[in-house]
Amino acid sequence: MKYISSCSLSFIISQIQNDLLEPKNLIDELCDKIDNWDSKIKAFLPEKNRRERLQKELLDLNKKFPIKKNRPIFFGIPVGIKDIFIVDGFETKAGANLPSKLFEGDEADVVRVLKKNGALILGKMVTTEFAYFHPGSTANPHNIKHTPGGSSSGSAAAVAAGFCPLSFGTQTIGSISRPASFCGVIGFKPSYDRISINGVIPFSASADHVGFFTQDMKGVDITASIIVKNWNNSCKMFQKPVFGIPQGKYLEQASEEVLEAFYKSIEVLKNRGYEVKSIPIFEDIEDINAKHRLMNAAEFSQVHNKWQKEHKDKYHKASLELIEKGNNVDAKDLNEAIADRELIRDKIDRIQNQENIDIWISPSAPTVAPKGLSSTGNPIMNLPWTYIGVPTLSIPFGFIDDLPYGIQFAGKFNKDEELVFFLKDF
Repeated sequence: MKYISSCSLSFIISQIQNDLLEPKNLIDELCDKIDNWDSKIKAFLPEKNRRERLQKELLDLNKKFPIKKNRPIFFGIPVGIKDIFIVDGFETKAGANLPSKLFEGDEADVVRVLKKNGALILGKMVTTEFAYFHPGSTANPHNIKHTPGGSSSGSAAAVAAGFCPLSFGTQTIGSISRPASFCGVIGFKPSYDRISINGVIPFSASADHVGFFTQDMKGVDITASIIVKNWNNSCKMFQKPVFGIPQGKYLEQASEEVLEAFYKSIEVLKNRGYEVKSIPIFEDIEDINAKHRLMNAAEFSQVHNKWQKEHKDKYHKASLELIEKGNNVDAKDLNEAIADRELIRDKIDRIQNQENIDIWISPSAPTVAPKGLSSTGNPIMNLPWTYIGVPTLSIPFGFIDDLPYGIQFAGKFNKDEELVFFLKDF
């Protein structure tokens, strides 16, 4: 994938560690890009004196780690954070018009881990309102007349534009994989609960995943080894993975042009020596879609009922409609939807084992990025994988009419290390 502006996480880390790049110069380079281009892309929330703050924080970091060989791996690396994470020193608005004091609390676990490992917080990234569908102001770096996707819009767009080598977002339906595809970057969503969601404004507790974006797979491996709970760095696989295409109603949700590009990519993989099998799964996709949406709505309303009663006039229509829908969900139906996640996951796992499939492969989105900023696109291709909580990687695989499209790779639950290791050379 040729990026608009190269900003490889692993390359930058290597440059810093080998004294070929000074973090202070990296800060200036990234801030110059933001100053010159973010007025068009609008990935970041505005911040006065961003550059000066970062240079001061770098001085503090140098004092904390004066000996270079003792510096942590993310030393001096500026990282973007979606504005539903609580970050000390930053307001949390969650893309909404409600008072920010409602969202005050302890700093997000992910942010603490990043800082502990030497990262600098480059800034807060634009998100849709409460990570739902009402879009923010961010445009797609490949064509500013098109959406970057949602809800982690700013996070994906910033990495695509080369504003930062690493950014964090969340996925409750498709908010890592879809914007990764639309913006042409790598998006990693771990297995459910393998990255802490503490300190993140919740959407749906049973479906919320913290994930991140990079331009390089080696950067994914480095970040996952630091951020994902109990990461096994000794994972070694000695054969090419067998890919499974989830044939049937699920796959048919993608557009003709995306499916045409997808099957061409499958031929490329076959020519590279990969075995690919077509297996019918998710034949009950309409029921899965309905249960996931019901669960999301019910849990979203649980989060927002109190805030909505006091600040209803500050919510956008889409969020209010979801709250109302959630309030009408029967407790029995909610419990069934939550329980079915594991039942479906076990079913898919059995099929995977029977057919000797390592990774499921499908389009990351049903279309390329739609024109206009009033919609963030459809997350339907990501929904079942999020619902059952398995790890996914969206990797750029080309362009359709000058807009990127990605392929979504889904692994086994809690086998995130295998997924990343299998795809490390992509």
